Amino acid sequence: MQEVDVYPKSSERLTPLIGAERAERLRLAADQAGQAIAGATVWNINATAHGGGVAEILTSLLGYGQGAGLDSRWLALDGDDDFFALTKRIHNLIHGSSGDGGPLGPRERRHYERVLEENLSDLRLQMRPGDVVLLHDPQTAGLIPSLRGLGVFVGWRSHIGADTVNQQTDQGWAFLRPYVEHADAVVFSRQRFVPDWIPAGKVTIIAPSIDPFATKNLDLDADRARAVLAQAGLLSGAKAGGDLSFQRGDGARAEVRRSDNLLVGGAAPPAEARLAVQVSRWDRLKDMGGVLSAFTEHLDAMPDDTHLMLVGPAVDGVGDDPEGAEVLAECTEQWHRLPRPAQERSHLVTLPMDDVDENAHLTNAIRHHATVLLQKSLVEGFGLTVTEALWRARPVIASAIGGITDQISDGEDGLLLPDPGNLDAFADTLARLLYDDERADRLGQAGRARVHGQFLVDRHLIQYADWLADRVGNS
Repeated sequence: MQEVDVYPKSSERLTPLIGAERAERLRLAADQAGQAIAGATVWNINATAHGGGVAEILTSLLGYGQGAGLDSRWLALDGDDDFFALTKRIHNLIHGSSGDGGPLGPRERRHYERVLEENLSDLRLQMRPGDVVLLHDPQTAGLIPSLRGLGVFVGWRSHIGADTVNQQTDQGWAFLRPYVEHADAVVFSRQRFVPDWIPAGKVTIIAPSIDPFATKNLDLDADRARAVLAQAGLLSGAKAGGDLSFQRGDGARAEVRRSDNLLVGGAAPPAEARLAVQVSRWDRLKDMGGVLSAFTEHLDAMPDDTHLMLVGPAVDGVGDDPEGAEVLAECTEQWHRLPRPAQERSHLVTLPMDDVDENAHLTNAIRHHATVLLQKSLVEGFGLTVTEALWRARPVIASAIGGITDQISDGEDGLLLPDPGNLDAFADTLARLLYDDERADRLGQAGRARVHGQFLVDRHLIQYADWLADRVGNS
């Protein structure tokens, strides 16, 4: 296993943003949790140190936890390609999709357990009776029975799920059930995602959140965002120079590197263009190809100065998602088949993963420069990319699925697509919004206010601290 560095963060910096009352509730919750688990280490284990919402959540949650005096550590699994292909298959099934259609038989179970048993050799040397372990998502569930044997409190947190149950969800949960049912407690993002075989007394619902002081979520002025994107080769005609610096998780300063290979074919959009942007993994359930089709097949309906930008990670930098390279290749082939006018107004971007802090800064600059932010997923767990988009005070168009519906009230703080597969309706919604600046601004401001009230890290930290105090302290 890889131990991931956790940099302590003081919750005091949140006070000017959240107010004294919320800050005091956070302080009291952290004190209570510290007393309940005094002397214990809290371990969080997931599949990867970077790339995806779980890593984003852990960076924030554990940093503030350490800042509050909780002994918090983070481990990332070591697995081979077959292991991550299998766990991606389970992930897709639980979302209600057949994924790659591969089997989940005895052979796959043996490999899954063998990989996790190899990871356990590290854990047995480090954990002590009385410690707390919170495992995340399908990749880690198989660790539960063995960890229970070490005398530690074992919780399992699922960040995924589906609004409706079908044959695929049943198949995915059937694979995980022999492990999950041994957990001391489970945490889900939404009540609707909880399988009916998990006792209600074990379940806690905690929605994810964002850290407003994470590099990806900091406020930037327009000139700085343009300078960053010009430096990265993602805008043409933008003024060179300006402030290219950003702060790393450990507090060190760095500057955005000059790049000319982040675009997959074609030229960068003009600096003055309006951008409709979707930021996602290259995952079929995020439907990047569908967004590309909807936009390019309805170019005549869009304002002439509007461009589309689909932004995802460099696929060689996300080891727990083997599907990414295939989806990016499919989108690239789709783009190359487009007529020249459509190619000129649509752009595929792969952001480097060798520097996660720079990646976050580039993502932030792209969202700042965007006119409209999109999340036309076919299936979604919670949808942390939507939370991040709303925080940017840009109007958001997203699918009415999963946790997205917990974040957006249609027409009030964003726009929801009742049927994500209806490309004509999606294109019409986008075009209408692009022609209505007053509505776009109103939705953007309301979306930011929604996140400020419900989805910032202080609320998440209080629920996490309460979970530690209630579940662990009383175990």
